[in-house]
Amino acid sequence: MYEEHPALLDGAVLWTRALRRAEPVRPVLPDGCMDLIWADGSLLVAGPDTTAYVPGETATRYAGIRFAPGDAPGILGVPAHELRDRRVALAELWGGAEARRLGERIAEAPDPATALEDLALRRAAGAPAPDPLLRAVVARLDAGRPVAETADAVGLGARQLHRRSLEAFGYGPKTLARILRLQRALTLVRAGVPYAAAALRAGCADQAHLARETRALAGMTLSAYTVSAGVSGGAGAVGTSAKSETPLPSGSVTTA
Repeated sequence: MYEEHPALLDGAVLWTRALRRAEPVRPVLPDGCMDLIWADGSLLVAGPDTTAYVPGETATRYAGIRFAPGDAPGILGVPAHELRDRRVALAELWGGAEARRLGERIAEAPDPATALEDLALRRAAGAPAPDPLLRAVVARLDAGRPVAETADAVGLGARQLHRRSLEAFGYGPKTLARILRLQRALTLVRAGVPYAAAALRAGCADQAHLARETRALAGMTLSAYTVSAGVSGGAGAVGTSAKSETPLPSGSVTTA
């Protein structure tokens, strides 16, 4: 069972999951985010993915906080590119004693998710405020604006934008734009929008373009994604129902 809701931390999402016995392991798709995760007493960080990640299940209870794109490095104290395509124990970032103490505190709390959220809020209070320029970059790219136009709009040169994107998002702005575009398209697919229409509405050139991006970034075909997301009716379906369990974020343990 997976549940999520907006966190008290601006732009973040708090999620929980109890893993059912014999539940199939599904790939985690890139989404431009980083997560701080509590898994049966242990704390880890899910870095920004550039391709689908297939987790190895070792826990049965999870709580996670998915930070808004670009916010996690300031809170966690590490540039995003150092964690790209990685899942690392929090002990590697904050030290073993501190990570164990925090993990035990969360495990003993009546609600581990709330305790994890409190940890993130305390950490954020002592971190620099989110950079409004980077949030503007995300907003423009997520709206489908070109990278060069985005750089001009926020007053950065191409090299400056690339460097700051590596630190904040883990990859350059072109990769972030591709990931956000794919997420827009797959959200439409889950809502039952036909592939061709979803591709155009998300900003792809055509259905073939979306198919290539899905293979490259999600590691599966569009039809395979449709099956994994529980959408009936295939490429021509309109108004079909998606699976009741919300697709999960980058740090979680199934399809994002």
